[in-house]
Amino acid sequence: MTAEIPTIGHWIDGAGVESGSGKSSPVFNPATGEQVASLGLADQAEIDRAVASAQAGFQVWSKLSIAKRLSVLFNFRELLNARKGELAEIVTREHGKVLSDALGEIARGQEVVELACGFPSLLKGDFSQNASTGVDVHSFRQPLGVVGIISPFNFPVMVPAWFFPVAIAAGNSVIVKPSEKDPSASLWIAKLWQEAGLPDGVFTVLNGDKLAVDGLLNAPEVQSISFVGSTPIAQYIYETAAKNGKRVQALGGAKNHMLVLPDADLDLVADNAINAGYGAAGERCMAVSVVLAVEAPRTDGGQGTSADALIEKITERIGNLKVGNGAGLPAGGEPDMGPLISAQHKEKVSGFVDVAEADGAKIVVDGRTFAVEGHEDGFFFGPTLIDAIPTTSKAYTEEIFGPVLEVVRVSSFQEGVDLINSGRFGNGTAIFTNDGGAARRFTDEIQVGMIGINVPIPVPVGYHSFGGWKQSLFGDSKAYGAKSFDFFTREKAVTTRWVDPAKHGGINLGFPITD
Repeated sequence: MTAEIPTIGHWIDGAGVESGSGKSSPVFNPATGEQVASLGLADQAEIDRAVASAQAGFQVWSKLSIAKRLSVLFNFRELLNARKGELAEIVTREHGKVLSDALGEIARGQEVVELACGFPSLLKGDFSQNASTGVDVHSFRQPLGVVGIISPFNFPVMVPAWFFPVAIAAGNSVIVKPSEKDPSASLWIAKLWQEAGLPDGVFTVLNGDKLAVDGLLNAPEVQSISFVGSTPIAQYIYETAAKNGKRVQALGGAKNHMLVLPDADLDLVADNAINAGYGAAGERCMAVSVVLAVEAPRTDGGQGTSADALIEKITERIGNLKVGNGAGLPAGGEPDMGPLISAQHKEKVSGFVDVAEADGAKIVVDGRTFAVEGHEDGFFFGPTLIDAIPTTSKAYTEEIFGPVLEVVRVSSFQEGVDLINSGRFGNGTAIFTNDGGAARRFTDEIQVGMIGINVPIPVPVGYHSFGGWKQSLFGDSKAYGAKSFDFFTREKAVTTRWVDPAKHGGINLGFPITD
């Protein structure tokens, strides 16, 4: 007898709510290919209910004292730290990434929670006494109201956590619209906020498809939208939300390059190329997908160039990678890499490798036919290495979002920089070298928002900010960091004069000036 598949609904007004829309989407375990749940997709009535609940929650939360809000933030931090193992298991089951990677994702989200715990000092205003004779000026910040977060599948905890801790600390209420592929993490977080003492309605989870997205973009009560996903969707989010007068931070796609100079330690480079190219099965917007190898004579006595030597080292390491169920099942220890998120995405990644091959690239290691014994129905794709890919190929110019590492051979530092700068994305990049002058010049000339020097995935820590350039970011605000409090608040400036009756100046219709 087949077990009944559980249903997943929303979190509205501090409780789980089943969807009554009649529309649903399957949720799979990517490692097994089995459907583990059915996700109810919101209709307009449920969208309206979620927005109304968040609006009511804002009216309560925004009026609480700083001391009370701070207490809730610290409670949430402690609860999350104590129970993050539960959350990691949920992420692994629905996304497929290995447990240690899921825990790492949660840890990066915790950084922003900890940043938000310092909000009293980050929301203080300014004061100028006697700016004009007998006139004082002070400023302060107030929350926006209801804010929307639209999250991608690849980081179901970390990406929402880039936004909601700061938004809530600043006094807003939040509606999270998770990916349909792995929605359960957001619902678990909602329950944790309730346990921490957050009033009902302040953290809402609205599950749905494009109707739910458009509902948030068009609802007058929603004051801002924070989004991470593909560039076409980011652009749509930005244009639609901005047209409706909302603040927007929409982070799009990437095609991240690692420039390797001849003086670099090739063993270090190979290790980091493996880590950055195949970690989380390449489903990271900060994954390194292209290695730009500046060719030079080999120094190890082998045939060919330094690029040949690097490819040999990467190939050797690929052979030692263990790919399997991210939960370490069946018994045998945790693998290095799990499956892709869905069968459709596996086909998409495979199609990019087909394109590269048709365009004349050399497939050094081919993951298209990879399978895991005992998990033949899982969505696994083996680590893939491609050499000599033409820079005109769609497989080079587009974001693949899978475990595919491409090598492009260049003749010089400048050719590598020019290639990176000519791309339409500008999310992350890295240079590997022992030459400080070259590294300094790289950071100055490269047109990319996040740069690593001998660091392959340069994701800034929580008290800095995350965001790229060009078509990797739409809107004026990056994610998290101290400046994110500006995004989630509005400033008021107050000019005050307490008039001395003995010095009343009478009527003056001229423009006010300082004196």
